Amino acid sequence: MTQNKDRAPDKGGRNREKFALIGAGPMGLAMAKTLLEQGIAFQGFEAHSDVGGLWDIEGPHSTMYETAHLISSKRMTEFSDFPMDDDVAEYPSHRELKTYFRRFADHFDLRRHYLFETEVVSTEPLGGDGESWRVTWRDGAGAAHEDVFAGVIIANGTLSEPNMPEFRGEFSGELIHSSRYRSPRQFDGKRVLIIGAGNSGCDIAVDAIHHGVSCDLSMRRGYYFVPKYVFGRPADTMGGAIRLPMWLKRRVDGLVLKWFVGNPEKYGFPKPDYQLYESHPVVNSLILFHAGHGDIRIRADVERFEGKTVHFRDGTSGEYDMVLAATGYRLHYPFIDPALLNWKGDAPHLFLNCMHPGRDDVFLMGMVEASGLGWQGRHEQAEMVSRYIRGLRDGTAAAKNLKAEKARGFERATGGMNYIDLPRMAYYVDKATFRNAVNSRIAKLKRVA
Repeated sequence: MTQNKDRAPDKGGRNREKFALIGAGPMGLAMAKTLLEQGIAFQGFEAHSDVGGLWDIEGPHSTMYETAHLISSKRMTEFSDFPMDDDVAEYPSHRELKTYFRRFADHFDLRRHYLFETEVVSTEPLGGDGESWRVTWRDGAGAAHEDVFAGVIIANGTLSEPNMPEFRGEFSGELIHSSRYRSPRQFDGKRVLIIGAGNSGCDIAVDAIHHGVSCDLSMRRGYYFVPKYVFGRPADTMGGAIRLPMWLKRRVDGLVLKWFVGNPEKYGFPKPDYQLYESHPVVNSLILFHAGHGDIRIRADVERFEGKTVHFRDGTSGEYDMVLAATGYRLHYPFIDPALLNWKGDAPHLFLNCMHPGRDDVFLMGMVEASGLGWQGRHEQAEMVSRYIRGLRDGTAAAKNLKAEKARGFERATGGMNYIDLPRMAYYVDKATFRNAVNSRIAKLKRVA
């Protein structure tokens, strides 16, 4: 797919009735699809030459690596009205997912609504709510353009801007963030330290075990580990139809983890200082296997660097040729003033993670994480917003009521969960609470009266 060079938005502000939609990854595609279904005009912008977002390893902002796969199973992740083919792996690779999103775009005829190889540079309102926005962008040739739109819908993803900590001292070997990791061959002949034991950190550590001379894993805190399969089925498909109270769910699921995982502490992993589900678990069947075989050594948090020596907070040290920081990502919307997103603390504070309390011309899509939410949960978020925009245009009572509801103030849909205080958890929600809230608003917005 290449840029359609003969297409460009209308000139002279004739896009004033359209929304500017930024991004053609999974969230952007879901948003484009639901906007079309509701008859809402929009112009899409995508920095890459095709759809897929970070799942296309060739994309300019992709943080994908060659061995990356979904950590959730395909049936729990796919869009419900566009299931993945039966011959797609249970835990698909990024290659299979790139194909899936391209087929999704073909099926719903989404590409013709996008300008590809196009980077949005700035977005600014031209007045109060509903008074249009000026959007400036740069095309593949570097030429600058601008036009006026009805509003802005941001769907550029949450996993592209590296969160690189500052370390004391200087490391004289190779120091990279996981966003620059692409191939296990980068570990050839090297003593490797992985800092951070989230899902990416553990996946990359397994690569380093097989390709490096040695691999250590530095952890600041403990994690709960979930195997990919339980009784021969993907672990995330094992939940029952009845929603258990959290105290009972923790007890039942904790027992299952004891059966299938055992006690990670016996391999040197620290004990979690929080309860199950208060942070995202690590879904990996191999890291404990290799720890049990002595293929990887668990280290404490890093204290400082000194040449190729890394000193840890427990007083130990090690020599390394390469340090890879799998320390996650931070939210990054460089083309808009943070104040326009109602930013509070580590994330924007938005109704159901997407709707501004006082504006109906700017929406932030996909800034939501939950265990098991999948792309269908994000599609529901997109449908709610599309129906809301349509309802405002048509003057429905449901849209007016929702406008008043979000203006009164709200809390994040945590379901009472006490999530640990980390930037990556600042926009985490409880899946059932979030989806119930979104779908109840969709049901109301479907009423035309």
